[in-house]
This record gives sequence, C-alpha cells and structure tokens, in this order.
Amino acid sequence: MRILYLLCCLMFSSVASAGSPNVYTASVKGEFDVVYKHVYDSLEKNRFFVVLEPDIGKNISRFAKKWGDDYNQNKLERMKSMVFCNGWYANLVSNADPEMVAMCPLHLTMTHKAGITSVHFVRPDKVAQGSKAEKVAKELTEKIIKAIDAGMKLKN
Repeated sequence: MRILYLLCCLMFSSVASAGSPNVYTASVKGEFDVVYKHVYDSLEKNRFFVVLEPDIGKNISRFAKKWGDDYNQNKLERMKSMVFCNGWYANLVSNADPEMVAMCPLHLTMTHKAGITSVHFVRPDKVAQGSKAEKVAKELTEKIIKAIDAGMKLKN
C-alpha cells in the first residue's frame, strides 16, 4: 500500500530531470496553457518580468513540409519560450563581470508532449562558473528555479 501511495504521489507531482547539469528541467502532468500561465505568473510575482513570448513551435511549424523527416522528430506538441529580466540582477551581474551580461535577458522554454508539460532553463550559475559573477549567478539561479517550481505546482 505504501508503494502504491508513493507511486501516485510521483505521478501527480512535478519532477525535476537529471539531464544536462547545465539545464534545469521540471515536468508536470497538465495542459500546456494552464502550466505556462502559472509559470509566467510565478516569474512575475518574483520580479522576473516577461518581456517576450516567442511561440517557437508555431514559428517552425511553417517549415514542416520543407523539412520533411527532419521536422519535429521528438513529436513535441507545443514549444514556447519566455524571455524575462530583473533589472536589479542585470545590474549586479554587469557590476561583477561585464561579459556575463550575455545572459541577459534570461529565458526558459516550455514544451508539451503526451499530457506532460516541461520547462527547460539554462542555469546562469553554470554559465558564470569561474567568473566574478558566479556568486550573484548562483543566487539568481536559485530564485528563478524557486519561481519555476512554484509555478509548476499549479496552485493559485
């Protein structure tokens, strides 16, 4: 009975993936637009303001015929990004290491397949390793992942 309970909990909770150590990935069973809105709202609530929302899936779908078998081989049903920024952190990063402003603005990409919505986020703490901006990038990464995780819980 305990094992069944644990399996049910795992099925209906968000899951962080152990893929690339440079990319934070979390997934949850849920409709794309609902999860997307929750993550968007959570970022904004945590002062990471979304400035652009490229719908990558829609944009590349125009090339399906031209690309043939090379188009969407993983059969992703949705793929959309959020480009976001927090001026305070952009300033801290540029003060610590002007080259690291290459991370600004930040972004994440959300995908959807077979009822599972996932968020993929390139970790600033990994990008800034060894730079003078490493400490602030670590703090920034932690805050963004916390906001992503809060959004993936699908609670108002």
